[in-house]
Amino acid sequence: MRTKAIALVCIAASAAISSGVLVAQSGASRPPVTAAQYEQWKRDLSNWGRWGTDDQIGALNLITPAKRRQAAALVKDGISVSLAADADTARSTIDDMMDQARFGDAGRRIVIEEFLHGTECSLHAFVNGNNYLLLESARDHKRALDGDQGPNTGGMGAFSPANNWNSKLQSRFVTEIMQPLLRGLIQESVTFRGLLYPGLIITSKGPSVLEFNCRFGDPETQVLLPRMKSDLLPLLEATIDGKIEQCAIEWDPRAAVTVVLASGGYPGKYETGKSIFGLEEAAKLEDVQIFHAGTKRDGSDVKTAGGRVLAVTGLGSTLEAARSRAYDAVSRIHFENCHYRQDIALNAVPANVSELS
Repeated sequence: MRTKAIALVCIAASAAISSGVLVAQSGASRPPVTAAQYEQWKRDLSNWGRWGTDDQIGALNLITPAKRRQAAALVKDGISVSLAADADTARSTIDDMMDQARFGDAGRRIVIEEFLHGTECSLHAFVNGNNYLLLESARDHKRALDGDQGPNTGGMGAFSPANNWNSKLQSRFVTEIMQPLLRGLIQESVTFRGLLYPGLIITSKGPSVLEFNCRFGDPETQVLLPRMKSDLLPLLEATIDGKIEQCAIEWDPRAAVTVVLASGGYPGKYETGKSIFGLEEAAKLEDVQIFHAGTKRDGSDVKTAGGRVLAVTGLGSTLEAARSRAYDAVSRIHFENCHYRQDIALNAVPANVSELS
């Protein structure tokens, strides 16, 4: 049985981009469905053009009948995504969640979803009602290790502009995703005012929505704001006042790359309280910005206080130049068990070495 086109999700997932099976867990609580409801759900999946393949239906059979009765509808607040590249790993992960109670009661309910093959692209938009203003594109790196290996994280780095985005895709995004979404909100009597952050997968068929967030992305924001030459506050106020259509954003044409420095062991168990050295030296570099996330002051020292500790951003006339500047700054910062990926934006450099300005 092939499993490459499916995703196994334990109550609703945020996303990971890789081939294989996606398994996630959440703290959401909902009563188990009956066996009859489950069978109807399975028939519904087979009838949906988006889901109707033998791969998805076969994946359902990875779950024993007793576990099937615990399957629940997809709900929000998905966290802690794990990836399984084959059926054996999927079975083991399901057993770990449901029988071994790795996540407690949150792991007793699973959902099977279509797996989206492709590359990730993050967009952001200031929205007020049926008007919006798109920001520049960005790409995130979710996996903990080089080569997009290891567990899923909140993001180990990002770059902007995205090398998998163009005007044709943006036109499709507007007509197929953004405008229908806003029309749907209006029809539901919802006047959304704020920052909308759709996470997309660019598949062979075009852009597909992985998730919507009502916030700035992290670490995408760390490459967007350094490129934004316009003042952010008036844009936020215009969004609140319903005047975003009157605004325009001036962008720095240069590229930006950000590298996340994490505590060793993240996204699993990690230690905090490690002194951080080299921040002042790194901050002196031209076109470098250092964003603090999991840090705290201890007297005159700055110490680690979380999993993702710092995001170091570099700007450059090419993506390669921005990447070089970011890693130059990273090389000057040190703390015990510091971990970071060494390949952020690396696969995008060959196609983006020409001057962007």
